[in-house]
Amino acid sequence: MRLGSQEGGLMMRRWTTGIALLAVVATTIGCDQVSKDLARSHLMGGARQSWLGDSIRLVYAENSGGFLSLGAGLPAGLRTALFSFGTAVILAACIVAIARHRTLTLSGFGLTLIVAGGLSNLADRVARGSVVDFLNVGIGPLRTGIFNVADMAITTGIVLTVLRRARHEG
Repeated sequence: MRLGSQEGGLMMRRWTTGIALLAVVATTIGCDQVSKDLARSHLMGGARQSWLGDSIRLVYAENSGGFLSLGAGLPAGLRTALFSFGTAVILAACIVAIARHRTLTLSGFGLTLIVAGGLSNLADRVARGSVVDFLNVGIGPLRTGIFNVADMAITTGIVLTVLRRARHEG
């Protein structure tokens, strides 16, 4: 059975979209893992590095908790359940939501960034029990927590998804 040109074009767009989203996931995970390896080899045990009048700092930290080290003091078993299994469930829900999109949308791209960053941090958590963080930005006393490339992908994904929802509802 031969597909009509419209159906064939739609199938080709879906394949193209899928390949593009997989490339985003692979690139994000690759950049995150390489940057964490560089942080381990160049920052671990060393002094904090600072650029642009101390607005950008590189400092090595291992985070066994979640966002901003929340939950780092929890018992190991509860921490594993919460941050490994809980994250896996959330990522699975994001993947289902991405698969339901027929075309590439801002929220679908945002969800893809969330999945990419989440998978990279989850891989660290499963392999090492913690996630390497090394970036800190700010001006004077107004600073972010220490974060990594995967965290930037997750944050960007959340912002894109919220913007899409706000624009769609507004």
